[in-house]
Amino acid sequence: MSFVNKIKKIWKNFFGNNRETAHCHINLKISHDQIDKDALTILRRLARHGYQACLVGGAVRDLLLGRQPKDFDIATNARPRQIKRLFRNCRLIGRRFRLAHLYFKDKIIEVSTFRSTPKKQSDDHHCSDDGMILRDNVYGTIEEDAWRRDFTINALYYDITKSSIIDFCGGLDDLKANLIRTIGDPFLRCREDPVRILRVIRFAAKLNMTIEETAEKAVLQLSCLLKDVPPSRLFHEFMKFFSCGYALNAFKLLCKYNVLKEILPLTQKALDDHNQPVKHFIEKALKNTDERLTNNDTISAAFLFAFLLWHPLLDYKKKLERQENMKAVPAFHQACHDVLKQQIQHMVITKHLRFMIIETWSLQLQ
Repeated sequence: MSFVNKIKKIWKNFFGNNRETAHCHINLKISHDQIDKDALTILRRLARHGYQACLVGGAVRDLLLGRQPKDFDIATNARPRQIKRLFRNCRLIGRRFRLAHLYFKDKIIEVSTFRSTPKKQSDDHHCSDDGMILRDNVYGTIEEDAWRRDFTINALYYDITKSSIIDFCGGLDDLKANLIRTIGDPFLRCREDPVRILRVIRFAAKLNMTIEETAEKAVLQLSCLLKDVPPSRLFHEFMKFFSCGYALNAFKLLCKYNVLKEILPLTQKALDDHNQPVKHFIEKALKNTDERLTNNDTISAAFLFAFLLWHPLLDYKKKLERQENMKAVPAFHQACHDVLKQQIQHMVITKHLRFMIIETWSLQLQ
């Protein structure tokens, strides 16, 4: 029996269709063979020293769906400096969110401290005038931490010492219903961190889930807030969208919710101007990208940008030939620089990556 069917059976026996799930502990043993051995070491060492520590978020969600998690994040009541004292391979990072990164030979495991809603002005919590969180290091309990996470399906905790799933927010119910639901008011949560607009679309694409109706409205109405997200974070989210095996589905949802224009405005303009030829070209390339990843082949960020910005490049080249009376080859090279100059206003693209993109485009002339 799959983990999803186990959840359905347990849920039906214990809770029926009732969404009242606060303080819900469900005995559901996840095989430790499926959990990264270094993550198990961290969990056990924290427990031995008297700390509460659980697997959290995507790892728990994916294990319950019968998927193999890519990352194994851990949440604990140990403070960052207490974690650092227990692990020599620990490095504390972040000012906005203070985190512990534990370094291993082939990976980094992230350990976060349970967070809480700030209770007084002196708390280490600061927001912009638009409500976006700039710094948030107010620590709390596991339940307070759960209610501060973004989506219910990402607010599931697995306690290896008790072999139980801890669910405060109805995540198991929404997992069963194949639904992505924001914890709290979706409009407020997206204003706190506009990247959640991208995250809800990415999870819908990755898990083939439906976005809850109010969250859908927030995505449609607040996508303009993505302009306030640091370009480096947008690049990080871009790579998650297009290099994780569900790029085609993600692209379709970005277009459906009118969000593509916020991260790839030139691509959106090319779609608006030419529609089917551009759409067919991009979807064919993304399908090929997903197939390569399924076959454990590699892809490059340069290739992703090269085909997503290919038609904007051609449009700029024609414009330079027509308006500036430039020859084809000089117009092509000038268009390469113009297109990338515009794109880096929205997303960080390193100098080396820009060079590789231009090299990929230049090969087309041959």
